[in-house]
Amino acid sequence: MSDPDSEAGGGLIVLTAAEDAVGLRLDQWLAGRLGDDFSRNRVQALIKQGAVQVAGKAVTEAKRKVALGDVVTVDMPEPEPAEPIGEDITLDILFEDDDLIVINKPAGLVVHPGAGNWTGTLVNALIHHCGNSLSGIGGVRRPGIVHRLDKDTTGVMVAAKTDRAHKALSEAFADHGVSGDLQRAYVALVWGIPARMTGTVDAPLGRAADRVRRAVVPEHRDDARRAVTHYMVLERFGQAQTEFAQASLVECRLETGRTHQIRVHMAHIGHPLVGDRDYGLSFRTKANRLPEPLRARVTAFPRQALHARLLAFRHPATHMMMSFEAPMPADMADMLSGFEAI
Repeated sequence: MSDPDSEAGGGLIVLTAAEDAVGLRLDQWLAGRLGDDFSRNRVQALIKQGAVQVAGKAVTEAKRKVALGDVVTVDMPEPEPAEPIGEDITLDILFEDDDLIVINKPAGLVVHPGAGNWTGTLVNALIHHCGNSLSGIGGVRRPGIVHRLDKDTTGVMVAAKTDRAHKALSEAFADHGVSGDLQRAYVALVWGIPARMTGTVDAPLGRAADRVRRAVVPEHRDDARRAVTHYMVLERFGQAQTEFAQASLVECRLETGRTHQIRVHMAHIGHPLVGDRDYGLSFRTKANRLPEPLRARVTAFPRQALHARLLAFRHPATHMMMSFEAPMPADMADMLSGFEAI
């Protein structure tokens, strides 16, 4: 793939369509030409903003077909700051010393700055809170993120404050607990009742069609990554009701740590998480069979019902095993009490 034909001042990029572009959707072609930093979703956003022109006229439809010789101009926005800044954001701190900090992450908090979330993240909060106690990761005074939770997933997270801690914790998470030095346990409220009280989902994950979601994919696919989730049913609800009213509280322990792993794996076996609008949308009508006021609670629940309950690891400096637990968040506990009553 060649570079753009020319770059003009003022953030303009000018591209000319060759034969291999004919018939492609405009957003598809631009995503391929602009490089890895520009997903198809980002290109579509630029088109909606009126930042893309063909032959000097703004394009409004991402699905417009590219024609031979089309001259496409992209008015690139100014880049966001490369380094995040500290922000005074309240943190629920479970433990902190010179090497690391352990927090109970609330729902709605993005972990790391990125497209659409350059501020208001956990990293911004940690930079402000830790201040000069951050000795620097890779020569930059910033926290070392060694694992992540989805924006709307709650629970225990650890971040490194030194290079030494960052290296040791990164190795532990890369090892996925094979050595026994890392444990991660989540609780999830899922639709339905699994046939077995315990089970293992061993199914590789890769990108779904929209690039944001993940999906179970054939293991021979280039982007397939091994993913293993062990689950245990803790409670079953509504057994006397119809199958549409049944739900279960399950504990999931990760043998690997892939993006959206628990959410995809539980949906794959037919038990998506309550409230999961990405992987359980087709199950939302099950709430209609629930009695009030539980029906209203479930319908209004704004996120996937997933909580990182436990995190255990070996301290990078003392080498002692440490274990931290976070209580069930209030919104999940409230909904759970409703299921317990049916």
